[in-house]
Amino acid sequence: MKPEYQDLILKATGAEALRVGRKIQTLWSGYGQIVRVHLQGADRPSVVVKHVVFPQDSAPPGGWDTELSHLRKVKSYQVETHWYHHYSTGEDCRIPACFAARSYGDELLIVLEDLDVAGFDQRRSRVTDAEARLCLHWLAHFHARFLGMDPKGLWPTGTYWHLETRPDELEAMADEELKAAAGKIDKVLAKCQFKTIVHGDAKLANFCFSGDGTDVAAVDFQYVGGGCGMKDVAYFLGSCLNERECEQQVPPLLDYYFMELRAVLGEGVDVAGLEAEWREMFAFAWTDFHRFLLGWMPGHHKINKYSKKLAKDVLRKL
Repeated sequence: MKPEYQDLILKATGAEALRVGRKIQTLWSGYGQIVRVHLQGADRPSVVVKHVVFPQDSAPPGGWDTELSHLRKVKSYQVETHWYHHYSTGEDCRIPACFAARSYGDELLIVLEDLDVAGFDQRRSRVTDAEARLCLHWLAHFHARFLGMDPKGLWPTGTYWHLETRPDELEAMADEELKAAAGKIDKVLAKCQFKTIVHGDAKLANFCFSGDGTDVAAVDFQYVGGGCGMKDVAYFLGSCLNERECEQQVPPLLDYYFMELRAVLGEGVDVAGLEAEWREMFAFAWTDFHRFLLGWMPGHHKINKYSKKLAKDVLRKL
């Protein structure tokens, strides 16, 4: 680790010394890595450092190695830095504290709270119903907190699959009917009366669970921005439920999300109007992501009968 990076971490944490620990993961398309850094003489034993390196040559999964892809990733890290500098949440939608974030030319360093140390040391590849509800509780509080807020400095429209940022994937689609309707679906979501700030990548892998199974925190805010809250909810449910589970579990889980949202929304909000609109938008949000998958990776396991059924319902409504 370069001396100036070490100096930033030491100053931000008040540590006397540090030791770079193991790599937690490589960033998407080889754009750097996330590492744990152990501290001495600080009020915490470690921090997590997101070290972004913008490569000259990259090879995104699926072969989408384009200048547009690179520029989208660069902006995503700029957005994430802005998010940590200017936005905050509460205990009901816990995120890691950010101690420092600084750009060094074609490299970027984000120094974050180690959620493992904070008690969120569990990861899941599958969830129980109770664990899914924990994540929906987080999303409901997150959406309520930012309801009606201008996503200043973030993506104007959140999510990494937003149509405007994915022209190559749209062009590659074989489903001509859905391809032709993609713009209309995007406009329906964009004209939503009730908007909030969405996480933008609220998949199961980006939630960290507490050891006792009673709480959850979220990470990875590269695609945070404006939009309908159903984009997060549909994407999350699709990330942890298979085709059969979607048919059985989506209705009660969606009911639970709205119960949580109603409980936390402040006075002056047309709660009934919001719920009616967002329930209508759920299938549109799900189909919007389905559209992206069909162009990006048409053999993806999430392209299933449940997704196709929702897409057909949406096309009929259009």
